[in-house]
Amino acid sequence: MIRVGTGVDVHAFDHGAPLWLAGLEWPGEPGLSGHSDGDAVCHAIVDALLSAAGLGDIGSMVGVDEPGAAGAASTGFVTTALARLAEHGWRPVNVSVQIVGQRPKLSPRRDEAQDLLTRVVGAPVSLGATTTDHLGFTGRGEGIAAVATALIERDAGDGPRSAPLDPDVR
Repeated sequence: MIRVGTGVDVHAFDHGAPLWLAGLEWPGEPGLSGHSDGDAVCHAIVDALLSAAGLGDIGSMVGVDEPGAAGAASTGFVTTALARLAEHGWRPVNVSVQIVGQRPKLSPRRDEAQDLLTRVVGAPVSLGATTTDHLGFTGRGEGIAAVATALIERDAGDGPRSAPLDPDVR
């Protein structure tokens, strides 16, 4: 059985913070606001993975009022989401993420980011980026949005290790 999930995350720029995006620090770029490191790409990946498995979203996994999440590396949230999927008998097949914003320019570090996220997810991760021709908050350079799609499948083992999903849901 395979399933697909979508995740979306949006953060405004915070000029007093470092930029963490797609698991990488981007020196010289304004950071993203958020309780954790604000990595919109990782947050969207978490939501896509959890959505595909019917396991909620990042907010159901870690709350913004949890002291341990303050400044936390968002790659750790991806790892936690993957553990939750595994508990329910799911594993990722691939993830695709589209970044929407005027900056930073992704192409010089695309391969580095894809390699890092592929190692974290344990399945291929592809990244794309687009601007909005200066439309909306991302076009005005006020922040970044990320849209992720995750394909997951049931483990080859004997199925979920906890409550099964409705077998009629495909």
